[in-house]
Order: sequence, then C-alpha cells, then structure tokens
Amino acid sequence: MGQFIDLKSADGSTFPAYVAQPTGTPKGGLVVLQEIFGVNSHIRSVADGYAADGYLVVAPSTFHRVQAGVELGYTEADMGEGFRLKTAVEDLPEPGVMPDIQAAIDHAAQAGKVGIVGYCWGGLLTWRAACGLKGLSAAVPYYGGGMTGEGEATRQPAVPVMAHFGDQDHWIPLETVEAFKKGQPAVTVYVYNANHGFNCDQRGSHDEVAAKQARERTLAFLAEHVG
Repeated sequence: MGQFIDLKSADGSTFPAYVAQPTGTPKGGLVVLQEIFGVNSHIRSVADGYAADGYLVVAPSTFHRVQAGVELGYTEADMGEGFRLKTAVEDLPEPGVMPDIQAAIDHAAQAGKVGIVGYCWGGLLTWRAACGLKGLSAAVPYYGGGMTGEGEATRQPAVPVMAHFGDQDHWIPLETVEAFKKGQPAVTVYVYNANHGFNCDQRGSHDEVAAKQARERTLAFLAEHVG
C-alpha cells in the first residue's frame, strides 16, 4: 500500500500525489496519470500493482489546481463531475497541469529511469508528456481521449510510445486511431476488441482479456526502456 505525499511544481504550487513503493530496490520510476475520476481507489490499485512489479510509482492529482480531494466513482453523476473538472483543468492558462506532471516525473527519477502510463484523460496527458516534458524514457497512453484528434496527433514524441485503444470506443473513433497509426509510424499501437475504459475493473466496460494483454505488453515495454 502506498501513501499520499505533497509535491511542489516549478511555479511553487503544491499538490498531492499517491506514491507506492516496491519491495527492494526499484527497477525504475513510473508516473501513473488518473482518469477523470481523480486518484481514486482504482488508480491507487493500479499504482500498487505496478509497485508490486518493482517500480516506484507516483500518481499525481491532476485536478488539484481546480479542486482538491477529488475521488469519484463511475456513476453518470460522477462522469459529469469528472468532465467538468477535466474541462476546468484544460481551460487553465498554459502550461496548465503539465508542471505538476513534471514534478511527479522528477520525484520518480530517484529510482532511475522513468516511464509514464495514463488512462483516458490521463492517456492524453501521457501523450503530451511524451512530447513535451523532460526526464522520461517511455510512455504508455491507454485510450487517450483526444490524442488522435486534430492538434494532438501531430505532436512529436521524444521517447518511445506504446498506445492502447479499444475498437468499440465511442469516445475515440477507430478511423482516428488508424489515422494516428499512419501519422505516427514510430508509435507502437495496439487495438483491442474492447470499449473505452477496458482496463478499469470498477467499470462496466472492463474487459479482462484486453486488460491482461495490454498490461503484459506494457510491462514488457517498460522492462525494455525503463528497467
């Protein structure tokens, strides 16, 4: 089990991050970026899972600049609140929440090389981090909402990227995923017979087969590039 600590961004802003420690010497560091539901029990369990695989894991609250202490479930009301908060963060003046993610990367770097994994909105932020932040060695966005769209898909990653999508995802049209693959030949893209949120075992869209396969691929990717 991990615990929350406070981190400080370059602009002096402080924010909480859930940190999960591995047993023994870490293989490397890993930043885990939340969905639109906060650093909730699911994201904490994801962090704990990667820590069990040997990584020092840092899961920053990317909502903290607009609202503290967010922990949502997966009801329709929670979905609406999550979208509201995500929109508020996206509307922040540049560089928005990216300095907080950079601070999380910097903290994880005490363990060596650093990878980053994000889900849903966190997948989009992971893609942006791969293209614009420092200190990363690999990035793995899961069904990154918006990353296949105009203005995002043309970004150029500075580190190896593996991206996971579902072919039944009504938030991310499959044709945009195919266009992303063509436009980003260096990115490893996997498409699963699954819906948006297939990795989350607390959502109705959870797909055990897709989640297991994607996690195995992610761990192999991290082993290659992070340690």
